[in-house]
Amino acid sequence: MSTDYQQAREALGVRLRELRLSAHGGRLTGPQLAQRLSWPHSKIYKLENGRQTATPEDLRAWADGVGRPQAFDELDARLKGFESHIRSWRRQLAAGHKPVQDSWNLEIDRTTVIYTWEESVIPGMLQTADYARHIFLRYADLQNSVRDTDAAVRSRMRRQEWLYRAGRRLHALVWEAALRALLCPPPVLASQLDRLAGIIGMDTVELGIIPLGASLKVPPANGFWVLDERLVITEDWHAELWLNDSDSIATYLKVWRTLKESAVYGSDARSLINAARRALNPR
Repeated sequence: MSTDYQQAREALGVRLRELRLSAHGGRLTGPQLAQRLSWPHSKIYKLENGRQTATPEDLRAWADGVGRPQAFDELDARLKGFESHIRSWRRQLAAGHKPVQDSWNLEIDRTTVIYTWEESVIPGMLQTADYARHIFLRYADLQNSVRDTDAAVRSRMRRQEWLYRAGRRLHALVWEAALRALLCPPPVLASQLDRLAGIIGMDTVELGIIPLGASLKVPPANGFWVLDERLVITEDWHAELWLNDSDSIATYLKVWRTLKESAVYGSDARSLINAARRALNPR
């Protein structure tokens, strides 16, 4: 996917160069356009060579700068085409965490079956409000983003209504490490573990936990969600990836099913949760 993304970015750069060379009133050199836009010349070079992702504001300025404002719609459509798959955190979090949660809610609402894997945190749809609040604060610190924490928490909690609708099914896999990661104060994690133990037995949730000592057939890499076998959402430190091609979906489902072979369920899963809970208050 990153290769496709880079190819699309380079193709956009080629189009930007074409517009510069065919500018209204005569071709412009890179330094001339940079001066006209009050940009460093290096930015012209990076955009045209696919080494920097343009913003919509960049594209509008470029179209105006070359005297072809009508080209903006085309350029913006190109950008949205590849950004629909690679959603950088810088862009997504410009308005805070709530809009991101709202986008997730729209996708979840039209989903019947979900497969998820989380290696270091409790899945969002199973989080308590206090636990979710600390997760959002951690990411706000990392990304230096808007702190709309309470609004983001409310949006995430609304998503959990999905769990109480007939016909829905969440297949969740969690690594034992997520039960012990102190991303929040111990009392908050204790409440979260109580919540997780209470989930076991719900008819809409199948919760599996992979013990730290379990034999693994595939490395437990980044968490991901598969929605109705039509969309995969996964994330890295720089961006969130939305993948809807059949090959990617098949790969993630294969990874999920391979991880499931190492998981325990029911009373065995509850025992792991209880052990993590006891470790918070050793006697």
